[in-house]
Amino acid sequence: MNTLVLRTRIAKKLETIGPGLRRIIGNMGWLMLDRVVRMGMGLFVGVWVARYLGPAQYGGLNFAIAFVALFGSVTTLGLEIIIVRELLHNAHDAHEILGTTLVLRTGGGFLAAAAAIAILRMIQPHDQQALLLVSILSLTLIFQAFDTIDLLFQSQVRSKVTVWAKNGAFLIFAIVKISLIRTGASVWAFAAANTGEIVFGAIGLVLGYRLSGGKLLAWKINKKRGAHLLKESWPVIFSGLAIMIYMRLDMVMLKMMKGDFAVGLYSAATKVSEVWYFIPTAIVSSVSPAIIKVKDNPELFYGRLRRLFSVMTLTACVIGAIVGFSSRAIIHLLYSNTYRGAAPVLAVHIWASVFVFLGVAQSPWDISENLLRLSFYRTAAGAAINVAMNLILIPRFS
Repeated sequence: MNTLVLRTRIAKKLETIGPGLRRIIGNMGWLMLDRVVRMGMGLFVGVWVARYLGPAQYGGLNFAIAFVALFGSVTTLGLEIIIVRELLHNAHDAHEILGTTLVLRTGGGFLAAAAAIAILRMIQPHDQQALLLVSILSLTLIFQAFDTIDLLFQSQVRSKVTVWAKNGAFLIFAIVKISLIRTGASVWAFAAANTGEIVFGAIGLVLGYRLSGGKLLAWKINKKRGAHLLKESWPVIFSGLAIMIYMRLDMVMLKMMKGDFAVGLYSAATKVSEVWYFIPTAIVSSVSPAIIKVKDNPELFYGRLRRLFSVMTLTACVIGAIVGFSSRAIIHLLYSNTYRGAAPVLAVHIWASVFVFLGVAQSPWDISENLLRLSFYRTAAGAAINVAMNLILIPRFS
C-alpha cells in the first residue's frame, strides 16, 4: 500500500513539471550519461595507457595533446554559445547560420593545424617524436568543425543524438587503445587513435543529423552573417585561447623546462582532477537556453543564475575536499608507485575545479548581457598570471 501511495505521489509530482523543465532534465541526463561513460571508461583506459607507456612517453603524448589544444580556440572561433543564442532567436535562419558556421570553423581548423605544426618546428626543431605526434593530432582540429551540428541539438535541448554519436566513437577507440596496449604498439599509434575517435565522432554526428530529418546539403553560406558572427565572437576567441593557455600551457612549459617525465606526472594528476569538468559543462549547456530566454524578466533571470552558482559552488567544494584529502591513495591505486610524484600535484590542482565550475556558470550571464569582452579580460588576466607563476615556480619545484 505504501509503495502504491509513493508511486501515485511521484506521478502527480511529475505531472506538475512543465514540458520545458522535463526536456532540460532529460537533456542533462543524456549529457551526464555521456560524461559518466567517458569518465569511467576514459579513466580506466587512460590509466592503462599511462601504465603501459610510462611517465616519459605518456608525458610526450600529453604534451602533444596539450600543444594541439592550444590552437583549439582558432577552430571553434568562440562561436558555441553565440550560435546557440542565434538559433534560439532566429530559428528560421538555421540553415544559413549552421552553414556559415561550418565553413568558418573548417577554415579555422586548417589554419590552426598548420599553425600548430609550424610553431612546434620553430620551438622544438630537433624533437621528431613531438612533431610526429602533433602532426597526427592536429587533424582533430579540422574534424571538430562538425561539432556545429551539436550546437543545433543544444539549442533544441536534444543532446541525445550527440551522446550516441560521440560515445559510439569513444567506445570503439577505447577498445582500439586496449588492443594497441596488448600488441605493444608505439606511442604514435595512441595519437592516431585519439584522432580516429574525433573523425568517427564527426561521422556519427552527420549520420545522426541525417537520421533526425536534417540535410547537410540544405545549409547555406552568407558572407555578411559570417562577418557579423566573427565580429561578435572575437572576444570569445581570445578568451578561449587564454583558457587554453592557463589549462594547457603548463604541460608545454614543463616539457621545455623539465622534460617529458615531469609532464607525465603532471598529466596523471590533471587527468583525475579534470575528469570532473564534465559536470558544469553538462549542466550549463542544458540550462543556458532557459536562462537566456528569460533575460527580459530580471527576477526570474537572476534567480535562475543564483541557483546555478549555488549548485556549482557546493558541488565543486565537495569534490575538492574528497579528492584533495585522498590524493595519495588515488594516485597509488590508479597509477602505481611509478607515478607517486603526481599525488601532491593532484592535492593542489583539484581545487581549480571550484573556479572552473564558477567560470562555466557565468557564461550564460556573459552572453545575455553582451559582456564577452569582460570574459576575455578575466581569462587573459588568469593566463598572464599562470605563465608568470610557471616561470617562477617550475624551475624551483618542477
